Amino acid sequence: MWGRLVSSIFTRYLLQIAYTRHVSAQYERTFVSQLEKRLAAAAPLIQVLVGPRQVGKTTGLRQLLARASGNYHYANADDLLVSGRSWLLEQWQKALLAGDGALLVVDEIQKIPNWSESIKSLWDAQPGRLRVVLLGSGSLQIQSGLTESLAGRFELTRIFHWTFTELKEAFGYDLERFLLYGGYPGAVAFEDDYDRWYAYLKDAIVEAVIGKDILQNRKVANPALFRQAFEILCRYPAQEISYTKLLGQLQDKGNTDLVKYYLELYAGAFLINALEKYSNKAWLTRGSSPKILPACPALHTMTSGSRALAEPEQRGRVFELAVGAELMQLPGELFYWREKNAEVDFVYRYQGKLYAIEVKSGRKKSAKGLEAFVQHFPEARSVILTPDNFLQFSENPKMFLAKLA
Repeated sequence: MWGRLVSSIFTRYLLQIAYTRHVSAQYERTFVSQLEKRLAAAAPLIQVLVGPRQVGKTTGLRQLLARASGNYHYANADDLLVSGRSWLLEQWQKALLAGDGALLVVDEIQKIPNWSESIKSLWDAQPGRLRVVLLGSGSLQIQSGLTESLAGRFELTRIFHWTFTELKEAFGYDLERFLLYGGYPGAVAFEDDYDRWYAYLKDAIVEAVIGKDILQNRKVANPALFRQAFEILCRYPAQEISYTKLLGQLQDKGNTDLVKYYLELYAGAFLINALEKYSNKAWLTRGSSPKILPACPALHTMTSGSRALAEPEQRGRVFELAVGAELMQLPGELFYWREKNAEVDFVYRYQGKLYAIEVKSGRKKSAKGLEAFVQHFPEARSVILTPDNFLQFSENPKMFLAKLA
């Protein structure tokens, strides 16, 4: 009897995982059609996709390849120990043999030493022969390679965590579920068992990013302290906190430059963003305390526990984080603003327009922030976001802002 019970539970988990993977594979994110359109141009540039681990970059490419009208060659640098230029040259030639205009896709491109120089050499030697898509998880490594070697030859597409709208459409999420688990579709199968969900997120995603994407490619003197900093930062969702206070919580001596460096690395790895205070004086912006934005609600839950939404104040912070995380996915610049007791949760600047965004989340704060901000910056357009209109915002943030402003 015990054996049958264990077998039944195990079978149920396998079915959950299979279902999650099936739904994720069927759901098509918007970047797929955008990339397809770019590749259909007469002379497309090299298309480079960067983003967090486990958010569907490879799945999206497979969806595109499944309906591709021409020939293609797909190669993954994570499949074997590659040897730099010789391996890339082999993949390039395989694509050439498929015919002019064939599509070459190289996944995990950052794993290849000196990849950008090699791609530049191959691209310049045979311009227009191939359409090329490069994918990677390590934003820091990839973007440095692009600016150093491939300037003028590429288009960069950033793929972010799944939004509320995407998870609602694919898995039937409501807002409460999104605020607790939102961000990673692969973790959906484990939501009924917090310990398994936590282990998946920590081991398969966060530790892979910290241990492989960051620590193997950037100099960090104390890896244990760096990991501790991640845990601390994720416990401050949508909160303004000074570098000095953050430094004081780390179990080591250092200076504020250390915390700024850590934040830069985490932002480059799509884990944590640090917003600056909005000002029309650049030196005030650079010297401000950061507002901490984990890249998705799941990262806060992972570090704070399954009761992360139990307190109304904290739940309000997490909802504010959810809004900020989706604003971070838009083109343009995102800030916060504070002047004494008056604050505006987010200030979004795009194409000469300025939006002051107040998040009504239930937490206690002054109601005069928007008025004070508009007095300082009369050109700003005021927007109020609530749990009631968050889905409309998530469906099309730019249109939402345009309608309300």
